[in-house]
Amino acid sequence: MHGSSRVLVLNYDFSPISVCTVQRAFLLVFLEKAEMLADARGGLLHTVNSAWPMPAVIRLRRYINMPYKGVLLTRQNIFKRDNYTCQYCGTHKELTLDHVVPRSKNGKSSWSNLVTACKRCNARKGDYTPEAAGLRLRRRPARPSYLDFLRHNSGLFQEEWGPYLQSNRAIA
Repeated sequence: MHGSSRVLVLNYDFSPISVCTVQRAFLLVFLEKAEMLADARGGLLHTVNSAWPMPAVIRLRRYINMPYKGVLLTRQNIFKRDNYTCQYCGTHKELTLDHVVPRSKNGKSSWSNLVTACKRCNARKGDYTPEAAGLRLRRRPARPSYLDFLRHNSGLFQEEWGPYLQSNRAIA
């Protein structure tokens, strides 16, 4: 068994709610608190007397009311959202954060006002808006949904999760 293996946990309504260890997921299935929807291809858990399929996706057998699950606004999460790419020139080198509307002009530290920028573009932009500095954003900054963040940025994504992380099943 892979020590780094993770299992996608779905609520009763199939909405993704978390990622847990294989051991925890197996225990939930074994105690009949969850059902296994997909197994890790070829993965087996061995006991003294038997072998069990290793879970990749489980669904809880009853609905758990979850508070809104958002993505924390952190420097690292801004970089991840922007794919470690300057949002002005596209480079991946010497990255920092930029306030699209500068703080001196009442720009807030928010998902919609922070972008990844290289030091060169950030210095060129200075205390101006991108338009005033002759720069253009490659993409409008926005708060990622928990689902999008899990799908694209967690570093944990497994192939078996794909069908369960489609946007038509998302709970935005």
